[in-house]
Amino acid sequence: MAESLPLVSVIVACYNHDQYIEACLTSILRQTYPAIELIVLDDGSKDRSPELIAALAKEQGFFFEAQANMGLSATLNKGLNIAKGEYIVTFGSDDIMMLDRIEKQVAYMQANTELGLCGGNMLKINEHGTVLSKQKFSGEHRLDFEDVLLGRKEGTPAPTLFFRQAALAKAGGFHPEIKLEDLYIELKISSLGYPIGFMNDVLAYYRVHPTNTYKNYRYMIDNVLKTYEEFRDHPAYEQAYYRFLNSMLVKCAGKDKALARELLKQIPLREFRMKTLKGIGRLLFS
Repeated sequence: MAESLPLVSVIVACYNHDQYIEACLTSILRQTYPAIELIVLDDGSKDRSPELIAALAKEQGFFFEAQANMGLSATLNKGLNIAKGEYIVTFGSDDIMMLDRIEKQVAYMQANTELGLCGGNMLKINEHGTVLSKQKFSGEHRLDFEDVLLGRKEGTPAPTLFFRQAALAKAGGFHPEIKLEDLYIELKISSLGYPIGFMNDVLAYYRVHPTNTYKNYRYMIDNVLKTYEEFRDHPAYEQAYYRFLNSMLVKCAGKDKALARELLKQIPLREFRMKTLKGIGRLLFS
């Protein structure tokens, strides 16, 4: 049965997630979809991650390699060179899959052959695995390049990404100099004319914990702006650039005033919006 189904290669790049990695890999190994190739690369962890993964790989028979630190995008590209699947999943080593996630996404991509990738909703959990409250969910829709660039529709979150291998290969894989891989690859694939599908399903648990990348505002700003730079020839580039700066100004103004002031200096008067004024208000009065 599994031999007649499309192979799905799941690539997990792990870095210092020994408290989460076993739950992550178990959720992949227990998928209801049988035709899965699991590839796990440890990217120079300093904790017990390599030891835990090696033990599970020996027991379950999946591919595992520990390497010196290369960074996330380079590690994912290494995984792509190993992968043999018609479909590719890249998955965070601190997150957990819904057990029917891959089965649902294979069926969706098989029914929508024009899509380059798809994703869907997720549930946020804390470091102990408890589901957090007040979550927002989106219904089924599609996105094109400008939808992603300008944030016009709900985007596909990283823990739910599911790629058609042919589209990922045409995009040239992940950009080795950009450390936030999801926005770049969604823009790159959609810039090649592939629509992106958003499914009306909860596909993964996203773990919120003290070391999440999105909490490092400077890191996030640097990598998102570097991503936009790759598409600066598009007419909507400046709109996207300043929209993002204004959004980050509001976020930083209450938590990192020095960074917020740096951002404000980069926003010309012609690009002032309500968010700019909101950010300035937080800078002055919070």
